[in-house]
Amino acid sequence: MNFVNLLRTGQQLAIDAARTQPEFAAFRRIRVEVAAPQDPNAAFALGPDNSVVLGQAAFAVPALLGFFLRHALELAWLSRRAGARANMAGAIGLAAARAAALFIQAESDSLTAAERAALPRWAGIMASEVAPTPELLALVSANLPGDAASSAQIARIRAVWNQLGTADALMETGGDIRLQRDPRSALNGYGCSHRPRPWAVTFASSTASSSSERGYLAADLQRLKTTAAMLAQGSQAPVRASLASVRLGITRVYALPPGAAVVLAASGTDTELLALALTHLSGAGTPILNILIAPEETGRGVPMAASGVHFAVDTALGHAVSCQGPIAGFRPDTELANVFLRDAQGGLREIGVVEAELAGLVANGIAARKRVILHVLDLSKTGLLAPRPDFIARLRAHYDDALDIVVDACQARLSARSIAAYLKLNAVVLITGSKFFTGPPFAGAVLIPASIARRLDHAALPAGLDAYFGRDEFPEHSKAAANLPACGNYGLSLRWHAALAEMRAFAAVPPSRRAEILRGFGAVVSAAIAGLPALALLDAPQIARDAADEAWERLPSIFSFSIRAPHAPGRCLTPIEARGVYRWLNADLSGILPGEAAASCICHIGQPVRLPQPAAPQPGGEGLMGVLRVSAGARLISGEPSHKGLPHPLRIAREFADLQMVFKKIDLILRHWQILCMAGPMPRFRASRRETVAAT
Repeated sequence: MNFVNLLRTGQQLAIDAARTQPEFAAFRRIRVEVAAPQDPNAAFALGPDNSVVLGQAAFAVPALLGFFLRHALELAWLSRRAGARANMAGAIGLAAARAAALFIQAESDSLTAAERAALPRWAGIMASEVAPTPELLALVSANLPGDAASSAQIARIRAVWNQLGTADALMETGGDIRLQRDPRSALNGYGCSHRPRPWAVTFASSTASSSSERGYLAADLQRLKTTAAMLAQGSQAPVRASLASVRLGITRVYALPPGAAVVLAASGTDTELLALALTHLSGAGTPILNILIAPEETGRGVPMAASGVHFAVDTALGHAVSCQGPIAGFRPDTELANVFLRDAQGGLREIGVVEAELAGLVANGIAARKRVILHVLDLSKTGLLAPRPDFIARLRAHYDDALDIVVDACQARLSARSIAAYLKLNAVVLITGSKFFTGPPFAGAVLIPASIARRLDHAALPAGLDAYFGRDEFPEHSKAAANLPACGNYGLSLRWHAALAEMRAFAAVPPSRRAEILRGFGAVVSAAIAGLPALALLDAPQIARDAADEAWERLPSIFSFSIRAPHAPGRCLTPIEARGVYRWLNADLSGILPGEAAASCICHIGQPVRLPQPAAPQPGGEGLMGVLRVSAGARLISGEPSHKGLPHPLRIAREFADLQMVFKKIDLILRHWQILCMAGPMPRFRASRRETVAAT
């Protein structure tokens, strides 16, 4: 083999390695070869069949190969989709360049200053949040492969600028501040990423998960199809179609009955706003009593949303708001009643006592001529269900439609049968695709039974919801949504497409196997915690459902545990201290603790829950402890596409070995507590060879 052939063979191996990244999965059918483009200075060119030909310029800076490859593949895919429509070539070139620019921007933490300087000058321009001027885009287009964009094509690009880019960049939009990526860690406020992290051990589905390989591929394919359609049509109408396909997908997954409606919402907390709005649409014109179950075990913003006030400083549509300020159109006299599932010492209250308290609140509220909303929690942050389905059925039979029932099933750890049973009770069901189903964070939906869905046919939603919802998140022709902005939340659409891919994969697994895996998961967690004296597993009662349930949904899939403080005998870690463990698990500690096998393993688990300390309250606000959680998600049951070909026992054994690694790293953290407190390691998207430690 001569030198040229040897060089090209090495370059082909580099290309093959780059294409193994999950972000490249949508382009696997596009052929890539190494040759000399007609322009010797060009990094790549497209072949006559829209294959990719990489030139030597693409290999000049090895770290930038992925950038040129992504640019070429994006251009090839969109060009294939456009076919013979020559009037799209310039617009496609700019759209592909924007995707490549955002791709390398997400990788910027792994590049040296010299590598960043070697990028084409247009990379920074095309990664801008704000559409560049027509003159600047014309200059960029003139320096891209292929035909230059016309003024009409540039105008088309500018019109859809915020809907162009990579799937992960777009999935970071259409949420509040919690969705923003920290440039230091490349992770969002939940410690996860919209890009897959296959190297991370992830049992965080009780909070949020990074995108899976399967989910990312589904979102990226939808993004590519929507991009091609937007460029062809010159409008954002394809976003509306993307959202409609999500509503249809949810309807099919849950086999929703005729007349039921699906409304999409940016997060589980946003669904709570819509649930309250549906009661407003009932036309009762009376004060509202909203009964919440264990608000400390739902979401921080749920009590605020349930009373009709802003729960953050910004909204899903990017409006700056005043946290806890009133949302226009909601009744100011809405009253909250909180019913707790744990006592002052953190122990579980007897379910019969809880249900008696609920029955009394409902009876008193209706007697006082209030419109009552009763919440059902299925399940809480620590896996609790209350009240029981038979209790809800008795209330519905007694009060008929004088009572609104809202089921907080945002954990989504229940079957389609159980969803159907709730809907038959005329209950509104709140779900997400981002907890059990491990879709990207911020993917909520409201399932509305036909009797309640009819409320959308008249009156208008509270005016302030125009900061949270677009018209396209609602079923077509919903009169109640007529005053909302004529737009759709594209980021929400892509996040749901990722979640739907996981939902379909989970549905393909027989219920008996789901139960088998969950039993095995529970056994591994219990044994691991029993083997570490510093850890204590929280009691969790059996999940009580009705006779139509499936065995797997009665099994626990969230396991919560406290940690005895290594530096303060007699108490457990406080919420702040437990958050340190949660963050250090998600960091590469090998630079601080060299030679420790578990140090470099990045582990992501559920955020701490605040519960009372089992011992007497301590000074300095230490009356609360932080309880950490490991959770089994749908991805554990269905497996990743990369697991294809592995025998089931071998795959599960590997998953459970990863689960045991979580507890090995917790033990490592506790043994080196003081060192880690001083070093303050920071979570990272991936382990960094250049920088393993950063100040918090």
